[in-house]
Amino acid sequence: MTSQRAEPDLQRIFAALADPTRRRILELLAAGEATAGDLSGRARAETGLSQPGISQHLRSLRAADLVTVRSEGTRRIYRIHPAALAAVGAWLQLFDRSFQQPLDALATELARGRRQRRQSAARPPSAQSL
Repeated sequence: MTSQRAEPDLQRIFAALADPTRRRILELLAAGEATAGDLSGRARAETGLSQPGISQHLRSLRAADLVTVRSEGTRRIYRIHPAALAAVGAWLQLFDRSFQQPLDALATELARGRRQRRQSAARPPSAQSL
């Protein structure tokens, strides 16, 4: 019997991402897989939370399907679940069009300003005062 994951739940994902400790754990996992102990130690050093507190954050990330976990002996190894982050990226792309035109206009104005500064710097001093 094959297990298939349901579509990512954006409400649950964004609720999980709202917490800075959970975002930091994901940042740590962006470098690759890590054990629960390593994540707990590093996150505890930065946040001052207890090990049980970090474990609760890891549970929340699992519940939101942002991370997956596998066991190797007594170790639990976490990694980012790419499908959940892809769903966030797809949702953000809905807004890409609304930002693209103003960003293109800004780039044009910046280029125009650089060109004008270069042209001003290239003119002889007597021509600049006219």
